Amino acid sequence: MFHVVLFQPEIPPNTGNIIRLCANCGMQLHLIHPLGFDMEEKALRRAGLDYHEFASVHEHASLCAFVAAVNPERIFACTTKGKQDYTTPAYQPGDAFLFGPETRGLPPEVIEPLADEERLRIPMRPDNRSLNLSNAVAIIIYEAWRQLGFDGAG
Repeated sequence: MFHVVLFQPEIPPNTGNIIRLCANCGMQLHLIHPLGFDMEEKALRRAGLDYHEFASVHEHASLCAFVAAVNPERIFACTTKGKQDYTTPAYQPGDAFLFGPETRGLPPEVIEPLADEERLRIPMRPDNRSLNLSNAVAIIIYEAWRQLGFDGAG
């Protein structure tokens, strides 16, 4: 379906919540190293509850390693620096959604090579910094899945 890509995630409960989200939506989760935690960390497991066994989680040494392994047709960077609202694109199976680390977001060297239409933003009130990572992932993934008619949902 879709690929959720967390670039150097830092906070275990956020990643645990996203594992649970991906398990419930049938999305693949890709974690780009370095991670700010150990995959066996208690907070990660607690946030993901018992969904780890139902999730498809892959780890990659770098963003380049992810691209080489998966070869997604399109990558959308989800960033407060985006100009296009997340509801605008017509999403397709196989699209990848790239999210940055919680404390610093995606670095310029990741964002700058992407076209404006590949940089997504979630509207917020002026002067606010960002949403929680797991909330942002849920908002965008559910919109993409909605566009495909919630394919695979029961």
